[in-house]
Amino acid sequence: MNLRLGFIGIVIEDPLRATEINSILSRFGHLIAGRMGVPRLSHNEAGISVITLIVQGTTDELGALTGQLGNINGVQVRSALSTK
Repeated sequence: MNLRLGFIGIVIEDPLRATEINSILSRFGHLIAGRMGVPRLSHNEAGISVITLIVQGTTDELGALTGQLGNINGVQVRSALSTK
């Protein structure tokens, strides 16, 4: 099994999606080594939140996680993985 280390950045434009996002993150919790969240970074009332994850897993596992997050409306996901 080839484990990769990396990060996932999640930008949440719709705060009503937080429950759905946290549910996905809980299901993939075994891949998450660290998590930092900053809520409501915008000047408007609803705001934009950002979550950064440090992850370790196979490319298939991490792809499943980012794919599920990326399918949520109002959520943008970017990731980078180590090459080794």
